Amino acid sequence: MTDFDLFPDRYAEKCRKWDRAKIEEHFGPVGDDYIPMWIADMDFRAPEPLLNRLHQAVDIGVFGYTYVYEEFYDAVLRYFERHHHASPKKEWLTLCYGTVSTLHYTVQAFCQKGDSVMLSTPVYDPFARAATAFGARVIENELVVENNRYRMDFEKMEKQLKQYRPKLYLLCNPHNPSGRIWSREELVMLISLCRKYGTIVVADEVHSGLIFDGVYTSTVETGELFQNVILLSSPNKQYNLGGLKTSYAIIENDELRKTFRSRLTKNSITSPTVFGIIALIACYNEGEEYTRALMGYLGENYRYARESIGNRIPRLSCMEMESSYLLWVNIQKTGMDSDTFTHRLAKETGVLVESGNNFVGNGEGYIRINLGTQFRNVKEAFARMEKFVDRVSL
Repeated sequence: MTDFDLFPDRYAEKCRKWDRAKIEEHFGPVGDDYIPMWIADMDFRAPEPLLNRLHQAVDIGVFGYTYVYEEFYDAVLRYFERHHHASPKKEWLTLCYGTVSTLHYTVQAFCQKGDSVMLSTPVYDPFARAATAFGARVIENELVVENNRYRMDFEKMEKQLKQYRPKLYLLCNPHNPSGRIWSREELVMLISLCRKYGTIVVADEVHSGLIFDGVYTSTVETGELFQNVILLSSPNKQYNLGGLKTSYAIIENDELRKTFRSRLTKNSITSPTVFGIIALIACYNEGEEYTRALMGYLGENYRYARESIGNRIPRLSCMEMESSYLLWVNIQKTGMDSDTFTHRLAKETGVLVESGNNFVGNGEGYIRINLGTQFRNVKEAFARMEKFVDRVSL
């Protein structure tokens, strides 16, 4: 059983999240007692089955070229059967090198320069970069806050789809930065509208392995509508494997899959990393116990953070965190904009959080706090934040 209270030596790891030079590039000078809660990775050791499998590979002592072998397909297909009550077929699967790079390849595959790509905002910034890097135009469909959670504005969305005819709609499910899980009804409405106007849905589902009490619906569960979807996922968020750069796409539609794979071939995306494919198989086959324990630990961190805000920092408020470990916090009552808040918080307390302005669209007035760390770090960070908010003036 993993001890989530144990802090691995992330300084020795050359971790961007904890590296002082990288932090000060982003926030400016900070004290020695800084607490990084910005970049979305976790401070926990990986599952023991994964570590054992990697040790076995290292002990062989050779790291030559590998290929996509049968165990990869079996691991992903069984995982989807267990968690999503879906039975994708082997031929729908394509191994990729990380979800962000795959977003770029997908835009390259289906767009021409000057085409439009739609996003529901605020959203993870690499979504927009994948479009603009290739010369595509970003169309923002702003999410609406209702009952302290986001909802999609389908009326406005249809008008935008009709007007701009975007080639792609990039969906984040669960949503980053808020953790919102889109319901089956919302997914059906979204995919149906996109299909009506000739827009392909590209669904980033990398946070889908980190669900609390709600019901999660994958786009692969939408029946014949999945013909209009390119699903991108990986175990990276669930098991903290971002540095291994391993992900996959699930595409039922033969023509979409052919076009997608052709782009990967042109970019020489032809074989997996040795450790990445081993890690994926180990986590999907042997990681269930770890995930259950992890979600319990993250749940306690979230409860403490929510109670701290509700009881001791009333000028802040947070959206319900339905998934993952990223808390979306409204700071508007402090009288500061998001960038000022995050930089002052870093300078004056050493607590490092992400400004809402680092996301595409309407993130101003919010910060994102990474709770994927030891409970003592969460407790100390919120104690410092409480004192900071108490002394800042409106």
